[in-house]
Amino acid sequence: MEMGSALYKHINKFIDLSSDEQEILAPFLKSFPVKKKAFLLEQGQTCRANYFVVKGCLRLYFIDIKGAEQTTQFAIENWWITDLTSFLFQEQSEFYIQAAETTEVIAIEHHHYDEMFHKLPKLERYFRLILQKNHQASQRRIKFLYSQTAEERYRHFNSLFHEFVQRVPQYMLASYLGFTPEFLSKIRAKK
Repeated sequence: MEMGSALYKHINKFIDLSSDEQEILAPFLKSFPVKKKAFLLEQGQTCRANYFVVKGCLRLYFIDIKGAEQTTQFAIENWWITDLTSFLFQEQSEFYIQAAETTEVIAIEHHHYDEMFHKLPKLERYFRLILQKNHQASQRRIKFLYSQTAEERYRHFNSLFHEFVQRVPQYMLASYLGFTPEFLSKIRAKK
């Protein structure tokens, strides 16, 4: 299962997963392609899986009170994405998960989690470490939204993730950074 090898490689950066353990994990993994602009989750649905991006880009967003899309998270190669609240508590989501580009994903469905952790307890450590990184990134993003000007946010993000900035549609990047696509065009024009 060569699609799973990207995931196994990622897991092994955090914990040691033997080839026997990889075989135990394999039946819990579901890999499939997602077309650009297709949805893995829509508002009102229940999030049934946690998604690992093998290749491509997914985003998590909601519709704000003005009816605009607000992107709160992107996931590119080797990142996980889910609506954690909906996934953990199996309740209706207030978010959308959409492919920003054609994407290859590996999904672990909610109903497999307990059995997977029972058979491979060390995966609990892996997912705890992933959640910690995710939470840290989320906290940092919130701080930047409140402590930097829009232009500083763009310059900072662009310096950290230059390739990514070239990949995603401007309106998605703008909503993630907390401003309008028009404002992003102005900043880019200033270069």
